[in-house]
Amino acid sequence: MPARKKRGQISLEFMLVFGIMLLMLVYSINNASFKSGSSSAQTLQLQVLLEEKGVANVIAGAIDQVYSQGPGSKVTVYAHFDLLRNEYYLKKAFGYSLPVVNITLLGGGSPLLPAGSTGGVVLVGVNQVNSTPVVAGTNKTAVEVRTFYPYNGTSMSLVFYPAEVSSTPHISDIPPTMKVVVQWNPDQAPSLVFNSTTGTLYININPGG
Repeated sequence: MPARKKRGQISLEFMLVFGIMLLMLVYSINNASFKSGSSSAQTLQLQVLLEEKGVANVIAGAIDQVYSQGPGSKVTVYAHFDLLRNEYYLKKAFGYSLPVVNITLLGGGSPLLPAGSTGGVVLVGVNQVNSTPVVAGTNKTAVEVRTFYPYNGTSMSLVFYPAEVSSTPHISDIPPTMKVVVQWNPDQAPSLVFNSTTGTLYININPGG
């Protein structure tokens, strides 16, 4: 009888330990798969926003440098991409089925401008195809950085599309290190153009142009 009781106790302890391990395995699988609302998905979202901030700061800093130097000036900088060039992670971070990566120079009157700004704001963000980035709140998907450049024209956007969409360039076309060339050519209108062959973003500023 004591031997049977001992065996039964061991079996019960084993089942308890096995149950705990199974629960831990399920929890870890949910996190590893970036299940919506999980801590891993929230962490991933924060990492994407931090990367957006870094890219926006690089572009805005180059624009400010060129603007401060005046007409004819030109600056080359480099923006680094990691999560923003991975469609899978963008889908998991924000729950979008067709995410796009948006690099925009906001002009005057844009509804996405932060309060008190009249234009010249660099926006880097993610949004669903045919929608706009969320720039505030707990569901924020984009970061905005102001510049001293008083750009009041129409907002200029560069959009990278998911592979499922025929429009180009695609998210996969974003290079790990993007060359950004900002210049002030008074003979040309403001522009924001991406060369997918060289992976270079060209921006021309022209206050009043």
